[in-house]
Amino acid sequence: MLLPDTKLKSLLIEKDILSEKEFNELASYARSSHVSVQRAIVEKGILSNKKLGMIIADSLNLPFIEVSKTVIPADIFHLLPEKVARKHKTVIFDADPKEIKIATADPENTEFFDMIAKKTSKKPVIYYASSTDIDTAIQMYRKDLQKAVDELIKETSLLSGAVNEAPIIRIVDLILTYAYRDKASDVHIEPEEGNVLVRFRIDSILKDMVVMDKNLHSSIVTRIKVLSHLRTDEHLDAQDGKMRMDIDDEKVDIRVSVIPTTEGEKIVLRLLSSKFRSFSLSDLGMGTADLEKVYDAMNKSYGMILSTGPTGSGKTTSIYALLKILNTREKNITTIEDPVEYKIPGVNHIPVNAKSGLTFASGLRSILRQDPNVIFVGEIRDSETADVAVNAALTGHLVLSTLHTNDAATALPRLIDMRVEPFLIASTVNVIVAQRLVRRICTVCSHEVSMKREFIRKDISRVILDKYFGRGETVKLYRGDGCTICNFTGYTGRIGLFEVLSISEKIRQLIIQKSDSGIIRRTAVSEGMTTLLDDGLQKTANGITTLEEVLRVIKTEEL
Repeated sequence: MLLPDTKLKSLLIEKDILSEKEFNELASYARSSHVSVQRAIVEKGILSNKKLGMIIADSLNLPFIEVSKTVIPADIFHLLPEKVARKHKTVIFDADPKEIKIATADPENTEFFDMIAKKTSKKPVIYYASSTDIDTAIQMYRKDLQKAVDELIKETSLLSGAVNEAPIIRIVDLILTYAYRDKASDVHIEPEEGNVLVRFRIDSILKDMVVMDKNLHSSIVTRIKVLSHLRTDEHLDAQDGKMRMDIDDEKVDIRVSVIPTTEGEKIVLRLLSSKFRSFSLSDLGMGTADLEKVYDAMNKSYGMILSTGPTGSGKTTSIYALLKILNTREKNITTIEDPVEYKIPGVNHIPVNAKSGLTFASGLRSILRQDPNVIFVGEIRDSETADVAVNAALTGHLVLSTLHTNDAATALPRLIDMRVEPFLIASTVNVIVAQRLVRRICTVCSHEVSMKREFIRKDISRVILDKYFGRGETVKLYRGDGCTICNFTGYTGRIGLFEVLSISEKIRQLIIQKSDSGIIRRTAVSEGMTTLLDDGLQKTANGITTLEEVLRVIKTEEL
């Protein structure tokens, strides 16, 4: 079995990481959220997944390994079948004539290790790896989706005769399982003149995954409509629905959108998995100094925390990371969202419903009569919502919300444009977090590259180039070559670029004076604020992301 909670409790108390009371509260949160205590520790931002793994490994007198970042020979890796590896949370990553090296999240599974030893005639050497890390490494078993679908079609002779319902079910299940394991946010099923194209949006980029014969299209559409309770006889009108599927022992909610096109009905499936939101702010890439500013604002019982950025920049994920930390039995937390995509046990989620007159503003007024401690307003879109939110923050509530602005400083004039009095903004806003998402370089195939300085100089100014990359003739950068772990893209996952503006006394005075965002920004930088560009270039220099990614998401005059 995995490390028992009793042992984990003793370990964390002994190392002064948590008190007994804090651990019991965490265990209660884990039970209500239907997650393990280890996962709750990471979600609450108490320890990173790697740090927690190292502490557990040390307590077990085992070496720690991040096996997903290890290059594993294919013949060694496939000594364990995929189903066995998933069941036992175990991966074989190396072997020599005498020993076989095993990474596991369940080091007490001695009977299983004895079986491996007997099968290979080698002495097992056990390493501890986190459960999440094992799951990532198991991706190496994955076949190419196109090949898997082609094999399924060939196996069932699907194209040679009438369309059979059972293979269609398996094809849809296969597509959604691959999408979930690839951490795709959306699946596009697009009819073309003679084909059906399936694309996944992974790390904000759409990628072609499968091409199938056009005669499968209507059956796939019908199957998805049945699962999402949509009309199967309607083909000329747009329809929206939802469904739930069990994938890898997790219930995944899926939003379904169907629209008619000239080539047939196109379907977009949005995967809403709580697994994709189980991050702490440090996991998302926020630095220590910025974390302290956010935690300071979060620990106040009043005021506003604003998250800003364009659509798809990870604002809601960051807010959810905060809500999970704030979520204790002593607090009444209520959210109003459009729509409610993720549910946190213990939090009251209210969906906006324009048809019934439940808007952000009217819903927020109702929430204030529900004795809340913490309120999350999905988005401040208009003057009415802004006015109610600011007044809620002024009257002893902690209010979290999002705004669509390019940077942190621009959020302040934006609120003034919504006719909120400057003195109210200065009195209520505690911190503003601007963010973007960039793809993270795959750690398995990452390598150093040298580029000529004049080539980089085309994209960024000399001052910035000198600051982050020195004055040599060549610039040291990093990129991924592409491997099975990253699906040959060179990237795995995403990381946030953050700009955290803490409202100091000087900035309060500028708000009251209605100063423009440029003046506020320069003042914040002089007080130590790290800009989005600074954060992006620092992560580039550290080999976390590429310069191309930073330039893709940040457009600024500073360059």
